[in-house]
Amino acid sequence: MELDDVFDRRRLQDLYTTLPTRDGTPYDHTPPVIPHNHLSHAPRNEHPLPHGHHLAFFHPRIAEPLLRPDGTDSTFCPPEPFVRRMWAGGRMEWLIPMKIGMEARASNEIAAVEKKGFGAEGKDKAPMVFVTQRIEMKDCGETAKSTDPYIVEERTHVYLPLGFETRRAVRKHEVPSKSDFSFTYTPTLTTLFRFSALTFNAHQIHLDKDYAQKSEGYPERLVHAPLTALMMLETLAFHKPDIRMKSFEYRAVNPIIINRPCTIKGVWSGTDTARLWAEDPDGVVGMTGSVVFTSQ
Repeated sequence: MELDDVFDRRRLQDLYTTLPTRDGTPYDHTPPVIPHNHLSHAPRNEHPLPHGHHLAFFHPRIAEPLLRPDGTDSTFCPPEPFVRRMWAGGRMEWLIPMKIGMEARASNEIAAVEKKGFGAEGKDKAPMVFVTQRIEMKDCGETAKSTDPYIVEERTHVYLPLGFETRRAVRKHEVPSKSDFSFTYTPTLTTLFRFSALTFNAHQIHLDKDYAQKSEGYPERLVHAPLTALMMLETLAFHKPDIRMKSFEYRAVNPIIINRPCTIKGVWSGTDTARLWAEDPDGVVGMTGSVVFTSQ
């Protein structure tokens, strides 16, 4: 599947207004040594596309009657009964800087399919299908300087069948006891609505409280995994303005709930790696990740 798009600065401005790192309002972060929010300037054509901001582009445009009952599209989905989708994790690699205003093309293909919980292995457990798609993003403008991929991304979704209980015990995940930097924000319904709109995502688990509780068994609506992943990259860029990220890997560990403070924390590991995680006020880790970078 190929999707064409333009890194339009006006759509990026909508994304900036959605992200607490860029909306120009006061913020809660440590260490408190940054005199102003250097990320809150308006996007400009020919400037580098910020790391991870391609997530607001290249979405399939599926007519509403063709969506699944939960609002998700069926692109790259396994057949029924595996109709419940969750974003499990992914990887991004930046090879050539993309520019705001650039015409670009994303080529998507299925890279891997993995089954878990089937047969004897799945006794008393819900069977799951993990689908990983690989996406290569290239410059497709008339003046393109290279035909090589600029960004390569992998996204893994997990699909579960209807009729199995979703709720489970909290997964414990070991993270450092102290962080070198952090950024705290509260994802609200407005945040989730705006991010859903920007990514053309109608999944009811993010917007419909009754659906999240009665159909999926969660206490509240869930924050988008790609939003949390993007906030990890934003937090890193917030604290290290000269950073040039080379790669990013992340994994969703526990659900992150709407209207609860979420703190993105990080520690420096060596000279070229940052370890990141997102946790709630109870210390439950919702996502982990790591970035390999260079300083410009």
